Amino acid sequence: MSSVNKKALSETDIISKFIMPAVKEAGWDDMTQIRQEVKLRDGKVVVRGMVAARKKVKSADIVLYHKPSIPLAVIEAKANKHEVGKGMQQGLDYAKLLDVPFVFASNGDGFIFHDKTSPQRLETEIRLEDFPTPAQLWAKYCAYKGYKDSQLPIITQDYYDDGSGKSPRYYQLQAINKTVEAVSSGKDRILLVMATGTGKTYTAFQIIWRLWKAKAKKRILFLADRNVLVDQTRINDFQPFGQAMTKIMGRKVDPAYEVHLALYQALTGPDESQKAYKQVDPDFFDLIVIDECHRGSASEESAWREILEYFNTATQIGLTATPKETDEVSNIDYFGDPVYMYSLKEGIEDGFLAPYKVVRVDLDIDLQGWRPTKGLIDKHGHEVDDRIYNQKDFDRTLVIDERTQLVAETITNYLKRTDPLAKTIVFCNDIDHAERMRRALINCNPEQYAKNDKYVMKITGDDAVGKAQLDNFINPKRTYPVIATTSELMTTGVDAKTCKLVVLDQNIQSMTKFKQIIGRGTRIDDKFGKLWFTILDFKKATELFADERFDGIPEKVISTRPSDINDDDSDFDDIIEGHVSEDEETPSSNETDFNSGDREFDFPEDDGSPQTGWDDEEETTVTKYHVNGVAVKKVGERVQYYDEDGKLVTESFKDYTKKTLTKSFASLDEFIKRWNSSERKQAIIDELESEGIIWEVLEAEVGKELDPFDMICHVVFDQPPLTRKERANNVKKRNYFNKYSEMAQAVLNELLNKYSDEGVEALESKDALKTGKVVEFGRPIEIAKKGFGGKKEYEAAIAELEKAIYDTTPDKSA
Repeated sequence: MSSVNKKALSETDIISKFIMPAVKEAGWDDMTQIRQEVKLRDGKVVVRGMVAARKKVKSADIVLYHKPSIPLAVIEAKANKHEVGKGMQQGLDYAKLLDVPFVFASNGDGFIFHDKTSPQRLETEIRLEDFPTPAQLWAKYCAYKGYKDSQLPIITQDYYDDGSGKSPRYYQLQAINKTVEAVSSGKDRILLVMATGTGKTYTAFQIIWRLWKAKAKKRILFLADRNVLVDQTRINDFQPFGQAMTKIMGRKVDPAYEVHLALYQALTGPDESQKAYKQVDPDFFDLIVIDECHRGSASEESAWREILEYFNTATQIGLTATPKETDEVSNIDYFGDPVYMYSLKEGIEDGFLAPYKVVRVDLDIDLQGWRPTKGLIDKHGHEVDDRIYNQKDFDRTLVIDERTQLVAETITNYLKRTDPLAKTIVFCNDIDHAERMRRALINCNPEQYAKNDKYVMKITGDDAVGKAQLDNFINPKRTYPVIATTSELMTTGVDAKTCKLVVLDQNIQSMTKFKQIIGRGTRIDDKFGKLWFTILDFKKATELFADERFDGIPEKVISTRPSDINDDDSDFDDIIEGHVSEDEETPSSNETDFNSGDREFDFPEDDGSPQTGWDDEEETTVTKYHVNGVAVKKVGERVQYYDEDGKLVTESFKDYTKKTLTKSFASLDEFIKRWNSSERKQAIIDELESEGIIWEVLEAEVGKELDPFDMICHVVFDQPPLTRKERANNVKKRNYFNKYSEMAQAVLNELLNKYSDEGVEALESKDALKTGKVVEFGRPIEIAKKGFGGKKEYEAAIAELEKAIYDTTPDKSA
């Protein structure tokens, strides 16, 4: 290799000619221990208007593994023109995602070795021939982790691989490995916190598979509280367990199986005869995985908790997207601090979860309140109490038909402007509200209803016909139903990948419930074009996005009554207003329906009966009034976007572009210098798109079809813009083509016209000489040779033409 000019080699050449040979020479097996171009993130989706673009992400050059389930090291390469450690910071970023202690950076001359297991000397330079062997790195890794020999058979058990190429994402692998490590070390209460849509069930499957295959756990129970969750798990992620798996049915635990899936409600009940779990000994299960453990298993009084306490010798793993912390319910108190957390914000930043835009709609009566005329009689013959009703009352204690109608019209108009067949979930206050909203939406969409009478369906716990359509609603291949009105049933456990619109017309005070509802839209489905979703908010629920608890572990929340608080204690204003009843939607043991007589149990939701509330010490029954003839108007509509800091902001795309690009280019001169020095302008355009710059949206907002160069100069640096046509005409005015032959002049003039119509990509395209009138001059190779003297001369002419197009000096011909 001594004759090779390293400085002239590309990064790819450096990897193939120097780095990979050094790694293989050290004994690493490229079939099982080496992966190249490891893509760890999908690329964040940036949304503006009705257009979305993914930011481009880089891949880790090389990742080294002990086994596919255990990454050990990252190698980041750079071309030889760079210093040997140039890629270290990039490599450290990948190492953090993979949770590995070893990073190597190289330019082909040697390696900089970053070793977290040696804190006294973190980074050293080593020769190519001194690259560590697999045994050396594994020994250092085990010592760093503190593994005992007894743990290794469990820790080194591979995850399930179906041969399709699917493997756990980086955060799933971290969750799996940290959980398996915890179990191998003897920990028996483990909590995993992963945002909705990030694959908790798949992660749970891989954890169970590794522990089961390693024979560390022999009888496993997977617990859920919704029948749909159990069936989805059995049919999808847990399918590889095959004949070793069963669903507990008819209140009978069959000891012939090793993996048991069950509803809590099928195992227990208020009567001793219903406690099916007592058919087996307390040590029957040695592993229990609790899905959605925030909802009830953490409550000491719940029927669910009694199952966990009966099998208290089993290792118990809780899965949740929304940790629950109140004075009465705490899954952290029960399971301990999470061994791993992956948040909604992280999921959106990585491009695994869909970002959202929020359309907040304010109605006049919601903002101003409404007071009935004296002696007003409602539709049912009741005299309406004379007081001011506000947003919290509507559809809870007071129904106004015109408000329901206006909400339905707003939903309909939004769908008509965007996509009338976009899957939509409308969250209502109760079943009665969901039924009225269903009727209003049908009346607003007669054309769609005529095409299919399932265009709008009420999907609630009390309606067998609606519940039967749930599978069709969540199936991306089924067009209908399009709109689902609901109250509680669809808040969790509904894997609606293609849901593009979430409508909030429900009073949501619980952060847990809010996270669950938002989670209905956060799944991405590239195949069906679902990259983002919209939240249409009529009840100010999205103000919860600003709550610091939204994307993390909540602080302890104390539930109390006004009578428990001193009148002069202003710190409890929010409690008095009812903003912190975190546990309001947690089902208690006596809410579970044990009377249906078979194995199909689901929590019932609000049945539309009169609501109960409290005032001082006394609980009172609240009557629901129903009126019409009230004028209701929209007084405002505001659009907000999820920004790069994970916050909702109200800003134009021009503002977003300016804020984003001033981070890359401090001045106009810096941008122009970078643009002019680039061999291919399209490379810069692609780079800007990877930062989330969506040219179509920018053009629509600016109102002009500008070249990206002028768009940036105008939007970011406030320069007067020139259109592509104006730039092309300026070149022609300068008699620019006179120095070329007649044929070359004709070709360049035609290409300049193509630039004027299509942009700089038309000049730089490999097919530039194969389209339009240019083809009349012959094949590309003939044009280059006859018109310019050869391929290199043609490329030089194009580069010079681009320079003339973007010449920023004053026009001398003017």
